[in-house]
Amino acid sequence: MSQPVRDPPAPEAVTPAQRTALHPDVLRLGLVSFLTDLSSEMIFAVFAVFFTTVAGASSALLGLIEGLADFSASSLNYLAGWLSDRSGRRKWLATAGYGFSTLAKLILLLSSSVLGLSIFRVVERLGKGFRGPPRDAWLSAVAGQASRDYAFGVHKALDKSGAVLGPLVAYGLLSWLGESPGSYRTLFLVAFVPAVLGVLVLAWAPDQPGLPHARESVRQNWQQLSPGFKRFLVPAGVFALAYFSLGFILLKAHDLGFRITDVVLLYALFNTTCVVAAPWVGRLGDRVGRSRVIVLGYALYAAINLGLVLASSRWEMVALLATYGVFYAIDESQSKAFIADLEPERRATAVGVYNTLTGVLYLPASLLAGALWALAPGWAFGLAVALSLAAIAVFAALRPAAAPARLRRR
Repeated sequence: MSQPVRDPPAPEAVTPAQRTALHPDVLRLGLVSFLTDLSSEMIFAVFAVFFTTVAGASSALLGLIEGLADFSASSLNYLAGWLSDRSGRRKWLATAGYGFSTLAKLILLLSSSVLGLSIFRVVERLGKGFRGPPRDAWLSAVAGQASRDYAFGVHKALDKSGAVLGPLVAYGLLSWLGESPGSYRTLFLVAFVPAVLGVLVLAWAPDQPGLPHARESVRQNWQQLSPGFKRFLVPAGVFALAYFSLGFILLKAHDLGFRITDVVLLYALFNTTCVVAAPWVGRLGDRVGRSRVIVLGYALYAAINLGLVLASSRWEMVALLATYGVFYAIDESQSKAFIADLEPERRATAVGVYNTLTGVLYLPASLLAGALWALAPGWAFGLAVALSLAAIAVFAALRPAAAPARLRRR
């Protein structure tokens, strides 16, 4: 029977080899994420444009659906994290989440109406919300303190490698079959296959249970979370209000003259940049401190949105999408590693709380972006600049402190 996973003791002096050491589960979970993203990003690379130009939905409805999708992705996070920490289960809760997302993709094979697409987009994200906290707690436990940023960076690189290949497969299929309802149905069918394979890989992996806290209620669980983590939630919440759907950036590219197949390639470029940047960003966080890298991510997002306000040519959009990949590598991997430092005992719960809070705020963020987009796209991007700078100021004022060294070694 598998034993609960504890962090290895952090050495006094960290060698370069220890900074780059990876537990096999980092690669195994990375493979699962690769297959899942290969499937999902084949769909999401075309979703925003398909939803508005083929299915006939409005940009305001896109904002609503994207916000609801982000909300659904976070709605089960706290519950999943609490269940994982309470029971010590990681593998089977994560597998259930991946499996639910896979089953949701069957909706696309049954309907391509605005209603059907909307239901798929929201329901598929529920599985993402349920699998995230137990998987991230699993990752943070098998990755040592000295290489935790690097481990999360490598996992994100593998994850987004699927997001690079997915749009390219979608581009090849649409270029070969043409842009028709039948072609999209074929694309959705092909996308279903790697999703099933990802679930099977995880189901066959050995379990890595965490330490259970069987008698804690949800309220007691929240009370035990560290003050530093709770302070971090404030700037994270401010920043979440600036973080609207990538679909609006792709619509900006479409408005500047990119065809739908070109938009797919831009999406692949964004993911490629994320894959290349993620391990290096992880190493940077391990060396200079995770909080500095998180603030760097906020600043980079502000700069990207300022560029989107001013962008008027195709080459500018190419540069901005590539830079967005660097930001995404920071935001998606380093915040989880930072949370693992702030909350060493209840990591699944902490990730769940973080994802729930930010996901709830993504809904008004996308709704507001959709409303502002209908008036003038530049207003949506300008608001994101202001809120990103506000998040930096709040982070600097509250200064969320990492857990004491003695706790990080536990």
